[in-house]
Amino acid sequence: MTFKILTDSTADLPENWTQENDVQVLGLTIQLDGQTYETVGAGKLTSQELLDKMESGSKPTTSQINVGQFEDVFRGYAKEGTPVLYVAFASALSGTYQSAVMAREIVLEDFPDALIRIIDTKAASMGEGLLVMKAAEARAAGQTLEQTADLIESLVPKVKTYFLVDDLNHLMRGGRISKTAALMGSLVNIKPVIAVKGDGRLDSVAKVRGKKKAQTEVVRMTLEDIADPRVVIAYAGADSQEVAQVLKEQLLMSEQINDVLVLPLGPVIATHTGPGTLGLFSIAHENQD
Repeated sequence: MTFKILTDSTADLPENWTQENDVQVLGLTIQLDGQTYETVGAGKLTSQELLDKMESGSKPTTSQINVGQFEDVFRGYAKEGTPVLYVAFASALSGTYQSAVMAREIVLEDFPDALIRIIDTKAASMGEGLLVMKAAEARAAGQTLEQTADLIESLVPKVKTYFLVDDLNHLMRGGRISKTAALMGSLVNIKPVIAVKGDGRLDSVAKVRGKKKAQTEVVRMTLEDIADPRVVIAYAGADSQEVAQVLKEQLLMSEQINDVLVLPLGPVIATHTGPGTLGLFSIAHENQD
């Protein structure tokens, strides 16, 4: 029996890819200038619209997917007898994962035989997205839900994520980093490299003088211990898109890499990182600290 793959809008996967690969995306919402915006479906808020507002001084916030939304989706598949694999945003960064766990328990009370597997990716943006892609590839190759879930669980600690962020105050406002870390990032010409740690927390792992040196450093760190020939670069805004293309060329010079996807950072993650952000995502041989 085949199964349904679900993820959320923090995975930053292209809409055409999710449609072609039968992946359902549930959306977190964004509060911006007194209005609430969806991040999936018709009329959704685009990353560029969000970034333009932020550059004009707007301070958006995000809201997790609630228990009721998950319950409706899980219940629908349970009624059909369709197994579900939900590949979720890092629990350390959002309550979305816990909402899904609570909804599953509610649905299992009425449908005790329903199969609903939930994976905390401990990742964000295309770190999460890479795992969704691996799940879709495994399903297409004929793997069962349990086989696919076990594969993804084994890859979770191997996902490497590095962010270069122009203004760390966005992450500080959302409670993702400390005031001390944000202050360090404001020092003249110092560019901290932010990583998603093994437990899903954000942490500064390097402090580099100058943007170009920082960009060189994240390429070096990405190539270190890399296990999968696919790398994703996410950007927030036109300037960082140009840099992303330069980094792509640098990565492709390595014999270890044969595919570099360059994609816009989705609006939920961009809310917390701001304009000018670059993210590099890959899968390593060794588990991340």
